[in-house]
Amino acid sequence: MINAASAQARANQIRAFKAEMAELAENNVCHLSPEQAQAVEQYHASVLASSRARFDVDTGARSHHLGIGIQVVSFLGAWALAASVFFFFMQFWGRMPMGLQVSVLIGSSLASLVLTAWIAGRDGPGRYFAKIAALISFACVVINVSLLGTLYNLPASPAALMVFAVYGALLAYALRVRLLLGVAILSLFSFIGAQSATYSGMYWLSVGERPEHFILPTALLFWLPSVWSQANFNGFACIYRVLSLIGLSVVVLVLSNWGAGSYIPWERDWVEGFYQVMGFAISAGAIWLGVRNGWPEVLATANVFFFLYMYTKFFDWWWDWLPKSVFFLLLGLTALLALFIFNRLRRYAQGEGL
Repeated sequence: MINAASAQARANQIRAFKAEMAELAENNVCHLSPEQAQAVEQYHASVLASSRARFDVDTGARSHHLGIGIQVVSFLGAWALAASVFFFFMQFWGRMPMGLQVSVLIGSSLASLVLTAWIAGRDGPGRYFAKIAALISFACVVINVSLLGTLYNLPASPAALMVFAVYGALLAYALRVRLLLGVAILSLFSFIGAQSATYSGMYWLSVGERPEHFILPTALLFWLPSVWSQANFNGFACIYRVLSLIGLSVVVLVLSNWGAGSYIPWERDWVEGFYQVMGFAISAGAIWLGVRNGWPEVLATANVFFFLYMYTKFFDWWWDWLPKSVFFLLLGLTALLALFIFNRLRRYAQGEGL
């Protein structure tokens, strides 16, 4: 199935093909006849024109660099405009009567949603302006829920996190906004953890005292792209896996050094030892999955946490009694050993590709 990622990969392939054919012709290795060269050029032009019209792909090196610049500028512009909306509310909020405050809150949320839909219908394939409008709309909804709760003295509730998760996810999938998907996933993590904390008798804002509440949602969402294909949404599967792996690894890292936060009825040292083993096992398993399935983002994230676990254990074992030079020497030698192993795995994978 053709999507934005595959269309961009196809454009990159065509660009590389042209460069290689020019190199072959220059070295008198291969020459196309004028008819063949014209046929190939017309075919490539047709493919690239279709890709540009449907997916706004970058067909040249310069357009690729400009595309990256556009994404960065749109990201910064969206956050700046969202912050402007927030501080605008704060600047004039206390001067408005309560009825006007409620009207402004509800009206701004609805107006921002209508504006987003209107811009999306007129924006180009990249939908950069629509994505900016979507981020502003999300900011308006967050402000709406927060300030309405303050106006009516409503108790803080994790239900607000679910509202943010659902609204953010709807906008993300409608307009393919990866940033909003990340925010929605984090909101969903927080909601599930907080809600499970209330079921266990805790106040939901104290969920940080029991990090194990976040293990299940992070583990489940890591595998969601494998069950629910994200092929039509460029980069979404990567966001699910990376954020889930980071969330799970942070929880395990915290519990490996703070056994008192666990529900497991063991001695603190035993709990910490268990989670230390779990941390290495999760990192090693994620590295294997990254290599096996071609998930470079998972591989990179797992490597970072593997060395974090390793560093914390080295620190516990040797920092107090080893000279600092020897400590860092051991750490460096361990990194070199891991580098040697990864290099061998890489050569093995390259041999399979041949």
